[in-house]
Amino acid sequence: MTTESELELVSLTKRYGDTLAVDAIDHRFPAGTYSCLLGPSGCGKSSTLRMIAGHETVSQGDIVLGSANITDLPPAKRGTAMMFQSYALFPHLSTADNVAFSLKMRGVAKAERLAKARELLALVDMADYAGRLPDQLSGGQQQRVALARALITSPSILLLDEPLSALDPFLRLRMRLELKRLQRELGISFIHVTHSQDEALALADGIIVMNAGRIEQAGTPQQVFDAPETEFVARFIGGHNVLQAEGGTIAVRADRIAIARESAAAHLEAVVRDVEYLGTTVNIALNAGNAGDITATLPDSIFFQQPIEIGETVFLSWNAADAHRLAA
Repeated sequence: MTTESELELVSLTKRYGDTLAVDAIDHRFPAGTYSCLLGPSGCGKSSTLRMIAGHETVSQGDIVLGSANITDLPPAKRGTAMMFQSYALFPHLSTADNVAFSLKMRGVAKAERLAKARELLALVDMADYAGRLPDQLSGGQQQRVALARALITSPSILLLDEPLSALDPFLRLRMRLELKRLQRELGISFIHVTHSQDEALALADGIIVMNAGRIEQAGTPQQVFDAPETEFVARFIGGHNVLQAEGGTIAVRADRIAIARESAAAHLEAVVRDVEYLGTTVNIALNAGNAGDITATLPDSIFFQQPIEIGETVFLSWNAADAHRLAA
């Protein structure tokens, strides 16, 4: 792996009038990795992606790709390519011509650009659809064409703006596997914007959690999920309970909370509010009085040995090592 396609954001800032959308963020994306910018709507993740792509001007700061400062370069000169959420295929062009379009704009001969387009369509398993128009394709097929079109310029970095949001749940899972496979095979960096925690955990080598224009936490999926650093990350990444403890706030994973019917060594007494069966696991919603609402997740095999009923009083405990202190 070379460092030529390593991407670094230096105090990257975006303002829209008086609104600060991205607030002087710093981050380094290692070459050849799959990164997810994760956060709620309005957190600055899409503005960050569009600045990297060159589709938004930078208010302040720098974008450095390898040894080149690309902050002010036009999109076609950056060594990046972007796959848009809407796919934006030309309705009057065939699949092959859609994929080859950017090479046509660069003056590449027809035979050469169509040969390259067929190569990319084969990569995304769409070679048999080269002659079809976009409206003759399903949503998942259109997405594959858009992906091939983004890759045809051989970018150092592929930028993906919520690429799975328009797909049905089954196809979304399938395309997650396809995206990860392509990234591994091509060996280039993918930077993927999403508001889906599951998507980021499944795909990414590195997750960058954004909130109010800033990076709250960055790390591997395991680091971010197992040890959230702030209350926002613990709540947004899901699967955690945020509790007040002696000396500050802690996060405890829902699957690390033990439920007992006796009070020995219990941290909290709680009343069962709801029970949600999810197949392999069961989520139990509890009210712990002043400690607030808590969720515990049990394996289905454990739960059904002695099912817990709504309205029952139970006692909750966890190992001290599973309680992660959160920043103020």
